[in-house]
This record gives sequence, C-alpha cells and structure tokens, in this order.
Amino acid sequence: MFHAATSPEKQQQRQNTPKATASRPRDAFFDNAKFLTIVLVAVGHAWEPLKADSRALEAAYRVVYAFHMPAFIIISGYFSRSFDMRPDRLRRLVTSVVVPYVLFEIAYTYFRRDVGHLHDQPISLLDPWYLTWFLCALFVWRLTSPLWRLVRLPLLLALGMAMLASASPGIGNDLDLQRVLQFLPYFVLGLCLRPEHFRWVRRRAVRVLSVPVFAGAFAVAWWSVPRVDNSWLYHSDSAQELHAAWWAGPVMVLVLFGCAVLLTACFLSWSPGRRLWCTALGAGTLYGYLLHGFLAKGSDYAGWYDHAWLHGPAGEILVTVLAATAVTLLCTPPVQRLFRFAMEPRMEWAFRREEAGPAREREQSGRAPVREREKASA
Repeated sequence: MFHAATSPEKQQQRQNTPKATASRPRDAFFDNAKFLTIVLVAVGHAWEPLKADSRALEAAYRVVYAFHMPAFIIISGYFSRSFDMRPDRLRRLVTSVVVPYVLFEIAYTYFRRDVGHLHDQPISLLDPWYLTWFLCALFVWRLTSPLWRLVRLPLLLALGMAMLASASPGIGNDLDLQRVLQFLPYFVLGLCLRPEHFRWVRRRAVRVLSVPVFAGAFAVAWWSVPRVDNSWLYHSDSAQELHAAWWAGPVMVLVLFGCAVLLTACFLSWSPGRRLWCTALGAGTLYGYLLHGFLAKGSDYAGWYDHAWLHGPAGEILVTVLAATAVTLLCTPPVQRLFRFAMEPRMEWAFRREEAGPAREREQSGRAPVREREKASA
C-alpha cells in the first residue's frame, strides 16, 4: 500500500473546505465592540442606585441607556443574517439561548429568595426577570430571521410593530413581549446591514463628528432629567402605563430609534479594529451579561449602596471602576470554562443524529441533471 502525493489542486481544495473556513479568526472589531457594550451595561446597572443623587450621573446614565442595548442587539442581528432552519443551527439556538434562559431564570429566582429575602417569588419561565428578557427576545428574533429576510421593507415593518406595541397596554408581561417588540427594529436593522456599512462608520470623519454628537446627547439628557421619565429608555412599558397619551408611544419609538442609531454609529466609530487585550473577551460577553446580574443585585440586597460616601463623585468613580472590572473578569476564559455547562451545553443526548441519507439524496439529485446532459451529448 502506498500514499499518493498530495497535488497543489487537492491542497487548495482542502483549504476551501468548510472545516478550514470555520476556523477563520474572529473579527476583532466586533469582539471589541461587544466587550465595550457589555461593560457599559454593567456600569449602567451599577449607576442605578446612585443616579438619584447626581443630575450629571443621571444624564450620563440616560446617554448610556439610549444606545448600549440597541448597539448590542444590532450586532446580534448582524450575526444572525445566515440563520435558517437548518438542524445544526436550531440545535445551537436551543443550547445557547433556551437552555441558559431556563437555568438562569431558575437560578435568579432562588437568588431572590435566599439573598434578597423575597420568599414569595415563584419560578416562572413566562415572566423573565432582570436580564433574562434578552434571551427570550433573542430566541424570538433569531427564529423569525428568515421571515425578515423574505419580506419587503423589513425595517419599516418592524418599526410599525414596535410603534403599535408601544400603544398597546394589553400585551402583558408574558415573555416580556412588550420589550421584545419595541427592541425588534434594532435586530432587523442588524439583519439589513452589510460589512460596508460598518466600514463607513469607522471613517475618521465619523469619529471626529461623534465627539460633538455625544456632547449634545449629554446636554439633551441633562435637560430631560426633570422633564422626561427615563422609563422610556427601557422599552418595557406602553405609553399608557407610563401615564402618557397613546400617541406618545409611537412618537417616542421613532425618536429613540433615531437617537440610538446615531449614538451607536458614533460608538462603533471609536471601537478599535485591531486585536487588543480585551478582544478575546468579546467571545464571552453573554457570560458577563448574565453573571454580573448576581453581583449587581447582590450588592443592592446587601446594602452596600447605603454608605453615604458612595453617593459622592469619588464613590461614583469607584463604583464605575469596580463594575467594569467585575464584568471584565466574568468574560475571561476561566469563567467561561467554569460555566460552559450552563451557557453552552453540548447536549448530544437530547437530539437525534442528522442522517446522512437525505444529504446524499440531495447530492445525487443535484448530479442527476449533469449525468442526463452528458448522456444527451454523447
């Protein structure tokens, strides 16, 4: 028995196989942007108990909340463009979204009972608490991705649905559907984006213009503190539930969408495109997102914010640094390995093996017309 030498053509063919393609390095730009977004999420949660004592902190809080989740959702939508109903992708959706939702919803319920002393909290998978709403939303959004790529004017349709939801108080709390619908346009926008759009926002001109834009956003946020309820930024209630006229809901959806897209573009213009010390942490942002909730709520339950000195400038800076440091550590590889059983379980036992028969039949059916043409030309 002998082994034939590998020809250059075969070597090139092997390099073009899906296995080689799947091992391509991750895009540092998106990993950096995801990491910075999750840091802003954690910092915003840390500011929550402090912002009532400082108008400047409240204004900064509003600026962050105006775009940090929209930015993360837009990136999630961008990376969902290839999602279809293929079995391997459906399995991935279950193991990386549904299973973490169930486990963390149960874990948060026991956490509230034991640490928060809220003993009347039932386990309910229909009423997401705190951070788990995003997993519910991501499941719905990603599952409907093929439909959004099929319809005409998907972004306008998604905006229309969000506007109707904002004026519909009867939607209820099941699966946090109000928030799912109001954040839907950002996910659909991500589906519609192309690589050239991200290259455009990373131009030097956009980076320079983003400085006065953020300054203006802070000034508007400062002005709005005593005048506008910041609950609009959460997208979790209808206009009537916020004691406003029904028509204010659709108007605010459009206003906040425009602000979020503008600030997201400015934020992405400053996201580094090269590999940095934090780039690898971008792959673990969901770990940091879900796990930091225990720290954020635990510190509140423990009364750490009751210390008066934390409510001054020095305390606010310290809380900001601690929150950013904590969520950074929660995105590191050791933490990912420790909690992978809950965040990315393998679960081969739960799924049937994909049979090779259908794939072989599709391959043979694709070759059949070629063979018939060859016979006809013979």
